[in-house]
Amino acid sequence: MNVGPETIVYILEIVVGGLLVGIGVHFVPVGGAPAAMAQATGIGTGTVQLAAGCGLTGLLAAGLMMSVTDNLWPILATGAVGAMIMIDATMLTGSWIYAYAVGAPFASAKVNYDPITGFSQPPYVAPGTVGQGIPTVCFVSGTIGALMGGVGGAMIYYPLMLINGNPAMSAIFAIGIFFVNAVLASWNIQGTIEGFHDPKFKKWPTAFRSCLAASFILAIVAVLIIPIATSGGV
Repeated sequence: MNVGPETIVYILEIVVGGLLVGIGVHFVPVGGAPAAMAQATGIGTGTVQLAAGCGLTGLLAAGLMMSVTDNLWPILATGAVGAMIMIDATMLTGSWIYAYAVGAPFASAKVNYDPITGFSQPPYVAPGTVGQGIPTVCFVSGTIGALMGGVGGAMIYYPLMLINGNPAMSAIFAIGIFFVNAVLASWNIQGTIEGFHDPKFKKWPTAFRSCLAASFILAIVAVLIIPIATSGGV
């Protein structure tokens, strides 16, 4: 298989998509088990699960748009909107549970004042916790992360579809690339994160380097080796 400019563009698109996924994970408020017990801010599940849910929703939305047009921009926009709806709906539902079932106020323990609203946070942090609920800054940050994840998933899926034209195979490889980057970001976060205001967010350059290397290798496999295998040889 000849490696021309088009092939290089495909590889770059997948690499950029993987980077968006890895960095976007750092924006999503992940609370894990502590959040499920109202002892930390964010959504009560793991980083990888949230990233996968966001990415898969964006991927499905992008795939639907790609059945209508092969224009990259509406495909990326659809992937972003699909992922944002998924994360926002999850955060909103979690907020209802916090407010009306648990009775916990929304408060961040990472900052003294909410960067979005300017509201004071320490008076509302329950003793023995590191914050609770999904404060405004977490919601905004999560929406940004979902946008990046949705665009990243669509940008991975798009070149794969152009290469082999098989929606199932393209989706499988896109999901695989998505999971690899999500897991690398999860290891970098190591537990819970509130969003871009969390001190852990400053660790994103480490995830950037890891995701760059992993996405580049996976892009080469997806773009160069898969077409050879599906065609039965060189």
